[in-house]
Amino acid sequence: MSRVQLVVDRSDEVELRLGQLAGSLGFLFRVGQLEVFDNFFDQLGKSGLKPGEFSVLWVVHLNPGVRQGAVAEKLRIKRAHMTKLVRSFEEDGLIERTIPEGDRRGIELRLTRSGSAFVEDHAQEFFDYAQSETDRLSPDEAAQLIALLQKFTGLTPGS
Repeated sequence: MSRVQLVVDRSDEVELRLGQLAGSLGFLFRVGQLEVFDNFFDQLGKSGLKPGEFSVLWVVHLNPGVRQGAVAEKLRIKRAHMTKLVRSFEEDGLIERTIPEGDRRGIELRLTRSGSAFVEDHAQEFFDYAQSETDRLSPDEAAQLIALLQKFTGLTPGS
């Protein structure tokens, strides 16, 4: 039977049985996400980086003029949240939005000079951290996990 250690405080540890829950893909994804995010903020939080926000900036960096809706769809960000995020980036001078003449419903995104500088200044530490996410796995296990997650999500290298 699978077990997990739940730390109530540093002096009290309670052992909980999870049973079949430890074999639930959704549960494991959620716990894994929390683990990765906790480590991310421990290591990179002081620099002001947030994984979701940097991901949006990175995608716009790679795809200048991309439609806001396409970014939201690919990264699975709710439209309302994406709108707030883009407005925040715009206020911070990182992104500029344009509305194309031929399609007034679409919003195209481009990084500003400041946005490009931010991405360039932080990409190395972001992707160095991403490499460390699999430190508890062998290189073969890490490659297998990434390949399986890409298959499961339909995301392929370079997509």
